Amino acid sequence: MNEKKTIIITGGGRGIGAATALEFAKSGDRNLVLASRTAAEIAETAERCQALGAECLAIPTDVTDEAQVENLFRETRERFGAVDILVNNAGAGIFKPIVETTLDDWRKVIDVNATSAFLCSREALKIMIPQQSGVIVNVASVVGIAGYPNQAAYTASKHAMVGLTKVIAEEGKNAGIRAHVVCPGGVDTEMARQARPDLDPEILINPETVAETIAFLANLPKNASIDIVHLRRFGSKSFLL
Repeated sequence: MNEKKTIIITGGGRGIGAATALEFAKSGDRNLVLASRTAAEIAETAERCQALGAECLAIPTDVTDEAQVENLFRETRERFGAVDILVNNAGAGIFKPIVETTLDDWRKVIDVNATSAFLCSREALKIMIPQQSGVIVNVASVVGIAGYPNQAAYTASKHAMVGLTKVIAEEGKNAGIRAHVVCPGGVDTEMARQARPDLDPEILINPETVAETIAFLANLPKNASIDIVHLRRFGSKSFLL
C-alpha cells in the first residue's frame, strides 16, 4: 500500500480546486486525484502537480452522478489503496431573484453543490471508517452562513453543505475522522464575478489563500479540530456575535 497521503479534490480543474491541488502538491509527498466533468482542465492541473513532484490521477467525473462517484472512489482505492483527505469543492451557481428561479435552476445548483458533497462524503466514509482515519473539507461559501439577494438556490445549497459537515463530524469522530467547512466570501473566480459583478477584482480573495486554508485544516494534528472557517474579504461584513 502506498504510504503517501491520498487526496481527492472535486472541481479540481480551475479556481479554488486547482489552487488546492497545487498547494498540496508543493510537499511532493501526496497522491492527488482530481475530479471534474471537464477532462482537459483536470489533465492540465494534474500535469502542473506532477511537475511539483506529486503523483496525480485525473478522473473525469460528474459528481452529481452516483455511479460515477462510486467509480471515482473505486479507481482511487485501486490505484493508491486509501483515501485520506477529501475536498468537496465542486460548485455551480445560478443567480436570480426567487420569483425568476425555475425548478430546474434549483435542482441543478442543489445537485452540483450539496448532492455531490453528500455522495462523495458517503463514499469517502466507507473507506475512512475502516481505516479509522480521514479528513473531509467542504468548501461552502459566506452564503452558507448568511443570505444574499438573487442567490436562493446557491445559498440553500451552501447551508446544506454546512449542515452536512456537522453530521460528518459527529458520525466520524469515533473513527478519528475530522470534518471542516470553509466559507469564503468574494474569491477571485469566474463564479464570483457572475454573482457579484459589482465587486472590484482588486479586493477579491485569491484562490491560493483559500487553498492554503484548506491545507492548514487538512494538516491539523489529530487532537485538534476547527469546525468552520469564515474567510472573508477584509472590510466586508463580520458575522461575529
